[in-house]
Amino acid sequence: MRVRDTGSGDGERAARAVAFYLPQFHPIPENDVWWGAGFTEWTNVARARRLFPGHHQPDLPADLGFYDLRLPESRAAQAELAREYGVEAFAYWHYWFGDGRRILERPFQEVLDSGEPGISFCLAWANQTWSGIWHGDADRVLVRQHYPGVEDFTAHFEAVLPAFRDERYLRVDGKPVFYVFRPEELPDAGAFVDLWQDLARRAGLDGLHLVAEMSDLLGRGPRYTRAAEDGFDAAVYMRMPADTSRSGMLAMRATRKVMRGPEIFRYSTDWAALNRTGPGIQPCVYPNWDNTPRSGRGGVVLHGATPGKFAQNLRQAVASVADRSPEERLVWVKSWNEWAEGNHLEPDLRFGRSWLEALRDGLRG
Repeated sequence: MRVRDTGSGDGERAARAVAFYLPQFHPIPENDVWWGAGFTEWTNVARARRLFPGHHQPDLPADLGFYDLRLPESRAAQAELAREYGVEAFAYWHYWFGDGRRILERPFQEVLDSGEPGISFCLAWANQTWSGIWHGDADRVLVRQHYPGVEDFTAHFEAVLPAFRDERYLRVDGKPVFYVFRPEELPDAGAFVDLWQDLARRAGLDGLHLVAEMSDLLGRGPRYTRAAEDGFDAAVYMRMPADTSRSGMLAMRATRKVMRGPEIFRYSTDWAALNRTGPGIQPCVYPNWDNTPRSGRGGVVLHGATPGKFAQNLRQAVASVADRSPEERLVWVKSWNEWAEGNHLEPDLRFGRSWLEALRDGLRG
């Protein structure tokens, strides 16, 4: 069985592609204070520089340009392109720091309030303290993530309930999908799951499809392994496709104190080495990774990433969920538009729409 295409009519897809979506492409007062007036993610993208031979920076947008997410026309153009190439849903990064503190909420709130664009969506809770780590200033705390208790968890649920009730919201077996970025940082992840499932049923929903991230960026071991025990419905194994073998590590920083350059790894298509599989584990595929626009010489670079290699990993991800029910064949893509981390599906000046074409072809199975 295949998942029917709800996009522009490309036929049927072998999996459901969900792409993470970063809303930091419009000015906000907090970023003005921290990084300077008018700062957006484009600020980092535009000032990126080539740091070693063969390094492709700056990586600049093509078809969609340097958009502003306060404009409905920008959001509509993104959605049209995403649907055309098989993205079923955007997973909007969602920030709730405790005591009702939110940030970067405007783009999604306007999508919710306006009913446009029509592409499906879900929320991914980025429950992590904001610091200056990506800018070489790890000790600088910008906004601290904290967990005041049950009342705040309940207020958080009530705040996102209108989204869960939206007909566009991504569902698995009728249950809205909600993604938790750092489940290991919750004071009691199991209690959080139980509370939100209870609140969902009281609100008239069939429950939630709660997804936990198993972060293991460079294959040194996942930060969280208790998804099933804590009651999550699924876990996403999140590892960038870096060849961390001796031959795959092209350059490493000499010491933690003397930054001689970014860490450089070959982009890998060794799916068996890169991923964990099993019941309840959903795959994630990266087009690329290069966060030197944010971190400079303190960044990490995947060298040799191409749409063709991305397509290889995508096809293997799709194959890994082929034996599941159509509703549960979720494949996560990191990301739709995280330009300053070097992972995006949106067209760029180097490859054009080739990332999107690789996605479309891979989803056909």
